[in-house]
This record gives sequence, C-alpha cells and structure tokens, in this order.
Amino acid sequence: MSVRAAVKPPSIDATPAPSPRRGSIGLRSVGRSHVGVVRTLNEDRYLERPDIRLWAVADGMGGHEAGDVAADLIIESLAQISPPQSGYGFLNAVCDGLQAVNHELLERAAALSYGALIGSTVAALLVYDDHYACVWAGDSRIYVLRDGKLIQLTHDHSAVQEMVDTGLLTPEQAHGHARSNIVTRAVGAGDPLELDVRHAAIEPGDVFLICSDGLTGTVTDDEIRRVLTAMPPERAADGLIALTLDRGARDNVTLVLISAEA
Repeated sequence: MSVRAAVKPPSIDATPAPSPRRGSIGLRSVGRSHVGVVRTLNEDRYLERPDIRLWAVADGMGGHEAGDVAADLIIESLAQISPPQSGYGFLNAVCDGLQAVNHELLERAAALSYGALIGSTVAALLVYDDHYACVWAGDSRIYVLRDGKLIQLTHDHSAVQEMVDTGLLTPEQAHGHARSNIVTRAVGAGDPLELDVRHAAIEPGDVFLICSDGLTGTVTDDEIRRVLTAMPPERAADGLIALTLDRGARDNVTLVLISAEA
C-alpha cells in the first residue's frame, strides 16, 4: 500500500456512551491470516481480546519500511488496554493508543531518512453494554451480517473510494482497480492522525467481519455474504481464506469474525 494524502485531527463522535455494564449478548470470535500465494512476508496482524471485547486487524503497508513493524505496534498497543469502566472511556483508550503508535512510527521513520514511511491501516471493533463502535483509518473494513444482509460499516480511506464518491467510478469498476493500493489515511502516515468512528446497538444473530483488503480486493461482498450465511464462523473463516487462495491471493489476507448470541 501507499499513502497519498495527509491525515487530520481525530474526529470522535461525542454521543454519550452506554452505562458501564457488560451487556447480555454473548460474543464468540475466530481469526485467520495467510501470507497469500505471491508475497513472502505477511504484514497483516489481528487481535482477539474477548476478555474486554476488543478485536482488530492491521494491514502493514507493503513497499515501505517495516510495514509489519507498524502492524505489530498497533496490535501490541491495543493488547495492553485495561478492562474498560465505561463505553466512552473504552473508545478513548483505543483512540489514544492508536495516536501514541502514530507518533512512535513517525519518530522511527524520521530516524531512517527524510520521507521514510512506516505505516499500517487499522480497523478495530469494540463492544460495551451491547453497543459496538468501529474505529478505523485506511481501507481495512468492518462489516456486519444482519438478517441475511451484509452491511459495510466502515468507509474506505482510499483513492479509489474517493473516485467512487465523486462518481468517477462505479463500485463494480472500483473492485480490483489499478489504484486500489493507494490509501489516504493510515497510522504512521502523518501527524495528527484522523480516526473515523461509527457506533450502534448490537442485535442477537449479528456476525461482524473485520478484514484486510487482501480479502475484499479478491472476493466480492455478495460472495462474502453467501459464505457467512451458509457456514458457522469457524468454517466461514476457513472458507473465505480458501476462496482468496484459489483466486491467486496476491496480497496478505486476514480476517476476524465475531458472532453475537443472545
């Protein structure tokens, strides 16, 4: 991946968080990652922290210095978050941790050479009191499968998405586009880091998918929906990885599935 634009200050929804309760909906997760069939280094990382209800995918930026290091630092930072005392405090802890990683990556890059870049996308899902929040920068995505419909919760920070937004490309033309490797936000790409946030209530039966663009660049949303609808999470995770590999998997592919049970 490469970065095309500078990032801006954080933009966090200030809606009051739910009361500090764990909630009644149970959550189960499964994660998978594969280097693919072309690359020799896997720069993707993922996190499963069911103890505090936090999951994430980080996609290190290939073609730059130490994309795997950037992804490692993101996951390590999120892995150190303490059990939350409130929903808004949880959200702040995630965003603050990512901001700290952003500063560290900028310092490391500056020590290498002028113009050096060490970066990674991130997509994180946190759950508190039966409400979820998505936090992201870049083109790693979060979806929810609800009532048989697959809904993309995140909005790509990418050059191709900007062309879709302005009507220069259709969503169908965007899939597999030559400029699909250009992201417009990433952790480590600039200071300050801008993070987008989306939140809402969870419903029993929801299945969340967090994934790197190694999946969405190879498999269509409708194919993802069919796999998630037809299989339990463990088999669906394996099935989606297998589908990308069958199609040549030119990029690393990583995903985490989280299913909500009453």
